[in-house]
Amino acid sequence: MTVYDYQPVYGGTACDPGPNGGSVSRIELYASPERTGTPAATAGPAVRLRAATYRFTLPDMPDGRYWCTVTFTPTSSASPVSDRNVKVDFPLGTGLLASAEQIADKLQVPLPLSAAQREAFRDAIADAQSDVAGHLGRPLLPSPRTLSGARPLFGYDLYDARAWPLDGVDDIVTVARVTEKPDGRYDVDLLVGLDADAERPIVRYVVAHAAEGLRNDPATGNGRRVTSVSAEGQSISYETAPAAGQAGALPTLDSLNGYRKLLLRPLPVAPAQPWPYGRGRRYTRW
Repeated sequence: MTVYDYQPVYGGTACDPGPNGGSVSRIELYASPERTGTPAATAGPAVRLRAATYRFTLPDMPDGRYWCTVTFTPTSSASPVSDRNVKVDFPLGTGLLASAEQIADKLQVPLPLSAAQREAFRDAIADAQSDVAGHLGRPLLPSPRTLSGARPLFGYDLYDARAWPLDGVDDIVTVARVTEKPDGRYDVDLLVGLDADAERPIVRYVVAHAAEGLRNDPATGNGRRVTSVSAEGQSISYETAPAAGQAGALPTLDSLNGYRKLLLRPLPVAPAQPWPYGRGRRYTRW
């Protein structure tokens, strides 16, 4: 069994059916993009994980892409809505920010993939993630942490990280699950650190550069796109890629600088002479 987190969208905005009397009832997995015939698998209803996020428990499926239809009811007075924009690539929960099928889409490789193709694409994704982690100087996956028997601070939502007392944590904190105990206290599951899987710019960089690395590797058979070949075969023209910064260009590592962890260091200042022999540094710059 594996889990898949789904965020409903209704009317162009994020939707949270639970508090409004609605529900996320089921997800159907199909083996083709037409989404017709008998589903390969069905699961539901989803459990509300936090605001606007619902979790399905899916059965184990063979590796590959499945095209899905999610049915949910936005409010108690609304009719059920079908979301036909969901794709799920198995296996899930591998620690990779992208799937082999996403790389295949970039390389225009037809599905389904062979086992050898899948392994090569996964290795390229892992290499791209290593480059990102080295540039940012931090892991791309958060670490779990649990608070047992905690009481929230007044005035904050239970899924707001500021509601919980955390000592010695100077990183991003996400509340994954809150469980109320009989005595009124809570057990809180937290994720500490950067959750790169939820950051679209990081995922896009990993997908783009994993695909580009494979495209420029002669050993993979996914070479650069040829636009013309001379009659004698003595010259070959390749498709020209846009320069960095232009529309359609690949993202650069510098575009991810905003995800670097900020470190606070004290300013190096010379010690001041005690009063009355010298001026205090509290009231002067020199």
